[in-house]
Amino acid sequence: MKNIVLTYLLFITFTCFSQDKENITILNYKKFKENVVGKKVQLIDLRTDEEYKAGFIDKAIQMNFLETKLFEKQVKLLDKNKPVYIYCHSGGRSSRAAKFLMEKGFKKIYDFSEGYKSWIKKNKR
Repeated sequence: MKNIVLTYLLFITFTCFSQDKENITILNYKKFKENVVGKKVQLIDLRTDEEYKAGFIDKAIQMNFLETKLFEKQVKLLDKNKPVYIYCHSGGRSSRAAKFLMEKGFKKIYDFSEGYKSWIKKNKR
């Protein structure tokens, strides 16, 4: 009986873990650029108003992740069945936002974990 319970618990644990992996994909600069620039995608800039005004990637929509209640309202306007691409300044907020979006039922989340800071540096080359 213990073996059956243990097997069941391991199955549940690994199944949930693999779903997390399937829903959230970390993209590097090259892949992110290929997937968003010039494309019609749900591209979300998670930075503050001031950060966004200083510049943003392609046609990103700004949704300040730090304004929790407003962010939750804005997320409801997105299509959960279409991929969503997110980025912040350097990866911290986007990592937390990716988990939040997954919990809200988004099917595919692409996180540019290098962030806008990296984007600027790499586009200057």
